[in-house]
Amino acid sequence: MNIEVMMKLDFWEMIFRTSCAFVALLILTRVMGKKQISQLTFFHYVTGITIGSIAANIAGESETPFLNGLVSMIWWALLTMLMSFIAFKSNKASILLNDQPTIVLRDGKILEKSLKKLRLDMNEVNMMLREQQIFSIKDVDYAILEINGNLSVLKKAGQETATKTDMKVSSPKAKYLPTEIILEGKMVENSLTELNLTSEWVYEQLKKQGIGNIDHVFYAEIQTDGSLHVDLNSEKEK
Repeated sequence: MNIEVMMKLDFWEMIFRTSCAFVALLILTRVMGKKQISQLTFFHYVTGITIGSIAANIAGESETPFLNGLVSMIWWALLTMLMSFIAFKSNKASILLNDQPTIVLRDGKILEKSLKKLRLDMNEVNMMLREQQIFSIKDVDYAILEINGNLSVLKKAGQETATKTDMKVSSPKAKYLPTEIILEGKMVENSLTELNLTSEWVYEQLKKQGIGNIDHVFYAEIQTDGSLHVDLNSEKEK
């Protein structure tokens, strides 16, 4: 009998705690505004997850004192809004809190120091470019990694608007899909196999561009017409 009473009490207690946590979370998200909800930066992403975790503990953990959890959630939200206000008033605080955009490609040239600072590799950069229908870094004027982790791209002049189809000009069929051939001074053997190319062919292409040592190449990719676009290692180039 006592067990049944306790189960009923737990049931109604959890219903009450969940309802209160839901209402509190709804109010806080409205107060904190769209900036927090959109998770514009990593800071907002983390604070959003944390507030949600606290609300989940309030709703699902009967061992957690309800008022303690509610105070913790409200105080965390207030701290988040306070830091956002400080960042709004101070540019230095904003950079410290949210970081700042970083240029990773300039005029089709890879900025290796930026990649190292961001701990970003070319596979990830290429993936973000392909998501924007850009398959070669040669077509990029600027690529900027924003503070929310998205990549903003400015294409080179002539690449961003009218196409040959728009101009009713016939274009030859692409021989290759732009693919990385060399990465940080090493051949990407899988790419060579898929494209039915040999390392000898790559060395010959490098030689034509006056490059005698593959170690000097940071990144190289084959173009649709079969040519090789090469980005030299800045340190070796010096």
